[in-house]
Order: sequence, then C-alpha cells, then structure tokens
Amino acid sequence: MSANPAVTGGPEPKLRADAARNRERILVAAAEAFAEGGLAVTMDEIARRAGVGVGTVYRRFPDKELLIDALFEQRIADLVALAEEACEATGAWDGLVRFFEGSLALQAADRGLKEVVLSSIHGQSRVARARARIAPIVEVLLERAQAEGDVRPDVAAPDLGLIQFMLGALADYTRDIDPEQWRRFAAIVLDGLRTRRDGPTPLSPGPLDAHGMERAMAAWRTPAR
Repeated sequence: MSANPAVTGGPEPKLRADAARNRERILVAAAEAFAEGGLAVTMDEIARRAGVGVGTVYRRFPDKELLIDALFEQRIADLVALAEEACEATGAWDGLVRFFEGSLALQAADRGLKEVVLSSIHGQSRVARARARIAPIVEVLLERAQAEGDVRPDVAAPDLGLIQFMLGALADYTRDIDPEQWRRFAAIVLDGLRTRRDGPTPLSPGPLDAHGMERAMAAWRTPAR
C-alpha cells in the first residue's frame, strides 16, 4: 500500500479538477462548521454542508486532525503572503501597518478555526510551525520601520505578537456586538508604536455604549467550550 501524502508530509499528487473543487468545498464547509460547533462537529455534518458524500471527505482527509491541519496551513499561507506583500510596500511603516491590520482582520474573521486549533491535541506544534514561518518576516518589517525612524526603538518583535494576541482577544469578545471594534484599538496601539506623529489618528468605529460594554464583559466571563 502506498503511503498517504497527507500523513507522511510528502507532496500531494495533483488533483483532478473535480477532486480539487470537492477539496475546496470540504475546507470551506469545515471552517464554517468548526466556527459554529467546535470539535464536536462530525465528518458527516461537514460532508452535508459541502454537498458531498462522507466517503469523499474521508478520501481527502482520513481523519479530522488532517482536515484541521489543512485549514490551518491554508490560513498560515495567507499570513505569510500578507507579510511578504507588506515587505514590498514603499514605506516601512506602511508595510508594518498593512501586515498588522491585515493579520488582525484574518484573525477576527476566523475565531472558530483558531479555537479548534488551540484546543486540539496538536495545537501547540501548529502554532510553533506558524511562528517559525512568520516571525522572521515580521522581524524584517519591524527592523526596517525602526531603521527609518518610524517605530520606537525599544519595541521588540515579541511585543507585536503579544499585541496581536491582546487585540485578537478583544475581537473575540466584541465580535457579536461590533465586529469592527478591534480597529479602534488597533489605531490607538499603532499611535503608541510610532516615534512621532502630527496628532492622534482619528478613531473608527466609535466606542461601545454601556450596553455594548456589558455584553463584551459577559462574553469575557463565558467559559470556553
């Protein structure tokens, strides 16, 4: 029996057009299902959402962990591409902002997958692989912006990671109240990273009202599933 490329890590054979379409439909359906139901979602439910037979799902992904791996790798590829595009920006500060805001937008839109990845048994190794690919590019972005005098010199690359973690949590808590609220706080943080500016960046969207704040606090207190 030949080895399964999805298990061995070897290159996958090129799929026929119909098989490739089915694989993409499965990935889209799985991302949506995981966002709503977490790890409790069955492969049968994913097949139903994708409009394919469950046997088709298992041919592409023999178990759920391989499906989660594929989704995670897809997201990391998106982040790497975003970071590489940011490196091509004319100004170092513009490139850093493009990556910072773009990666937060991806994170805010993909809460369900993030929860699945971090709560699964292989979550830590996935995160380690992601950091190994993305961290060197982010360091280049930061060093360029500091060399051009746009970012305060005492900021380190791990600071940016923790800030993203912080704002990602805020995006989770406000997602059902105001899904763009994280942008307001990203603007505040970016102002704090700069060495100089003519004045504060206008904040958008507006602040949460008292009711919105109560809902956000309630989301923070809700235990994770």
